[in-house]
Amino acid sequence: MKKILQLSICLVTTITLAQSRTLPIDTVITTQHNATINGATFSYTAQTGTQPVWDENAKPIASLHYTYYTRNNIKDRASRPLLISFNGGPGSGSVWMHLAYTGPRILKIDDEGYPVQPYGVNENPHSVLDIADIVYVNPVNTGYSRTIPESGKEVDRDKFFGINADIKYLAEWLNTFVTRTNRWRSPKYIVGESYGGTRVMGLSLALQNQQWMYLNGVIMVSPADYKVIRNSGPVAEAINLPYYTAAAWHHKALPQALQSKDLLEILPESEAYTINQLIPALAKGGFLAEAEKRKVAEKVAYYSGLDQQDILEQNLSVPTNFFWKNLLKDKNGFTVGRLDSRYLGIDKQLAGMRPDYSSELTSWLHSFTPAINYYLQEELNFKTDVKYNMFGPVHPWNNDDDNTREDLRQAMAQNPYLNVMIQSGYYDGATTYFNAKYTMWQVDPSGRMKDRFSFKGYRSGHMMYLRREDLKTANDDIRDFIKRTMTNGESAKY
Repeated sequence: MKKILQLSICLVTTITLAQSRTLPIDTVITTQHNATINGATFSYTAQTGTQPVWDENAKPIASLHYTYYTRNNIKDRASRPLLISFNGGPGSGSVWMHLAYTGPRILKIDDEGYPVQPYGVNENPHSVLDIADIVYVNPVNTGYSRTIPESGKEVDRDKFFGINADIKYLAEWLNTFVTRTNRWRSPKYIVGESYGGTRVMGLSLALQNQQWMYLNGVIMVSPADYKVIRNSGPVAEAINLPYYTAAAWHHKALPQALQSKDLLEILPESEAYTINQLIPALAKGGFLAEAEKRKVAEKVAYYSGLDQQDILEQNLSVPTNFFWKNLLKDKNGFTVGRLDSRYLGIDKQLAGMRPDYSSELTSWLHSFTPAINYYLQEELNFKTDVKYNMFGPVHPWNNDDDNTREDLRQAMAQNPYLNVMIQSGYYDGATTYFNAKYTMWQVDPSGRMKDRFSFKGYRSGHMMYLRREDLKTANDDIRDFIKRTMTNGESAKY
């Protein structure tokens, strides 16, 4: 009877533990691996785990999940760059760039980025791990990261879910991480995709002024500049046109005079028209002369592949969702993707103002979700029943007091070492490449630091690295950027 009772207690305990969907707030799992990158074969260490976020009273209020890769057998770790990687959303985990861009393992997809089965991962021969150690960080409620407690009235959402709160706690978390890993001496780079572009602009100054941590580089991948995206007006409305040109060109929907040329031949033409003609025309609003209005509509139709009458009916300002729905309406009836307009979708009906769903995002979730769940648990040995949040509950998100553009300018002014590179896909309709260029132009109105900015464009979309050709090129661009901005003993002074 005693043995039966003991067995029952053990079973109850086991079942109770198995049903607990929580992670230790401070833990790490270490594994060893090999990679061949840029023709060089080497071993590396992967550490994946959790590290607390502390409040003002040194109490843990959240735990962030991260994955940290270091190349083995490095004699001088102090001079080896550290690349700190974030994705966006807000509310998105770091899975995207981790498993498809810069990391040593990459999900199984075809050469253009579409899912293939069986799901899983392969080696990434283009990863930048050959020249830099990398840490991928999941902000609160993304990936395996969670608040403490996970929900309820005890959670102080104001500490996490807003532009400035996000920047503040992540800067503090990075201070702890850099201290624990002994990377204070290393050249440091931060990369952020989409909303991560806003995040890293803000972090550049927060790390300097709140943590006394100075960077060598900020990399913005398909950055979201909410000073444009969330606003209406001539600039915000007009600035989409060069993206329309690119997407229409890809789908062979432009007039022959444009379609017969290469993409990079026609984009400067569309950009010039946008800046010099379309913005001034939209600025006149309803007082634009009728003849001029029709002339502008004709030109916008020419550069967008849309119907001239539709443009007139939209008062010359065509919303992006209308473009995604209607570009191919009379051609093959497909919708085009928001984040990557190479992707096609099928709606219930042809008529309408917006697509029924995002064809590109559903495709990406199709391939990324099984890949990250397999990879972390089976290859990195991070065992848990906690759900990996591809997108987590972070809303409502406080967008007040967005000073991130100015933060980046101030950080660059204070730090002569700091350089910026922007990477964008021409077919990204959410955070368009021309919007990214505009952001770059606006960061430093004086133009005195423009030699420290660079822009790289790719023939793909928001996650331009999904296209095999661009995966290599974009990683090479990061590699070159890091090499170019390594100071090699040069003093930080003007």
